[in-house]
Amino acid sequence: MINVDNVSKIYPTRGGERVVLDDISFRLDRGEKLGILGRNGAGKSTLIRLVSGAERVTSGEITRTMSVSWPLAFGGAFQNALTGLDNVRFISRIYNQDYRQNIDFVSEFTELGIYLREPLRSYSQGMRARLAFAISMIIEFDCYLIDEISAVGDAKFHEKCAVELFHKRGDRAMLIISHDTEYVRNHCGKFAVLDEGKLLFYPDFDQAHEAHNRNLQIHV
Repeated sequence: MINVDNVSKIYPTRGGERVVLDDISFRLDRGEKLGILGRNGAGKSTLIRLVSGAERVTSGEITRTMSVSWPLAFGGAFQNALTGLDNVRFISRIYNQDYRQNIDFVSEFTELGIYLREPLRSYSQGMRARLAFAISMIIEFDCYLIDEISAVGDAKFHEKCAVELFHKRGDRAMLIISHDTEYVRNHCGKFAVLDEGKLLFYPDFDQAHEAHNRNLQIHV
């Protein structure tokens, strides 16, 4: 279970404090898949980072009683000076995994080829996201955080991601944010819209999608 209780996130700016998340609460149980819609800058990625523990809340509390992945399209936890292969070894040792077996999987899955032997500082954002996703798959989590993974790579890569996540790990909880509304419709059972710092839940995708479209028109 993940319980987000009255969470707010405020960033200081030159123009004053910016409230990104304002008193948000929800619960995600084992096996549930929550999709969150929202325009650019609404705070979706911030919420994912807070749930993962990559950032701290300004106020409120997040309780986790199941293991939670890092955001799947996020490579911030990696060591830029190390190569892709060295990062696989590093993460494998932290989680007591067989790094040789993991390297074989990551090499095949990412199709990064010789770039796996290059430092991460030379990677593009897409290459980092491929590596982050693959390394997330070598560690078994109870809940996966998916941050715009559908925007990374080609159709073949999307299909590989879908097999790993929704077929092999279909029993896991997931928190999904994506600009691809059909991705959210197809893979989630609970739906919410994030706008102006507030998170509102809807009984089905169509109502959530309609509210999301209204917000886009208002903020044009």
